[in-house]
Amino acid sequence: MTSRAAALAGRIKPAVSNQGVATAYAAGDGSGSCLYGPSDDLMIAAMNVTDYESAKACGAYVLVRAASGATVTVRIVNECPWPCAPGQLDLSRQAFAKLADLSVGRLPITWSLLSPDLPGRIAIRYKTGSTKWWCGIQVIGHRNPVAALEVRTAGGWRRLPRTDYNYFLSADGTGCGGALRISDIYGERLTVDGIAVRPDVVQPTGVQFARH
Repeated sequence: MTSRAAALAGRIKPAVSNQGVATAYAAGDGSGSCLYGPSDDLMIAAMNVTDYESAKACGAYVLVRAASGATVTVRIVNECPWPCAPGQLDLSRQAFAKLADLSVGRLPITWSLLSPDLPGRIAIRYKTGSTKWWCGIQVIGHRNPVAALEVRTAGGWRRLPRTDYNYFLSADGTGCGGALRISDIYGERLTVDGIAVRPDVVQPTGVQFARH
């Protein structure tokens, strides 16, 4: 990894095996604190609050392995609050069942970040209530975890703060409806334009991060 990529990665780093425990929860339609909405499938998980890192883990794909050799790939869509410990994954019951019987309760695991082969492209969604004077911007369908989102200003690119509910906020409206630059944890930057402020509408971009 380059020094820039290492800085962007945060707690969940590529090519690092993490140890922890898996538990299971009733995932319903797959909605969670990342605010993506219902999931197409329920191979999903909630990340412990420490590794969730104020939504930095949202959308990450991780390969989970049990001591038996059984594996499952899940996407992070939710946060598991304390007492979920660092390294812990709260899997949907459907995902946990791929590793062990639900009656096990707590299962020792290792897990690592994936950069999967995805058929789709990244999309952008503006938060409900967004206008040209205030907006929240969400990135959806990304192959790799998103590390930063910037908006273009007259003076250059401006990085927006990320909330723990997985939106990047422009409190004064700067850049709302303008060009966006999205960076993944590997340091790749994608620039998209022409995404109008249309609250709560998923708008495709036609771009996707590279595989690693």
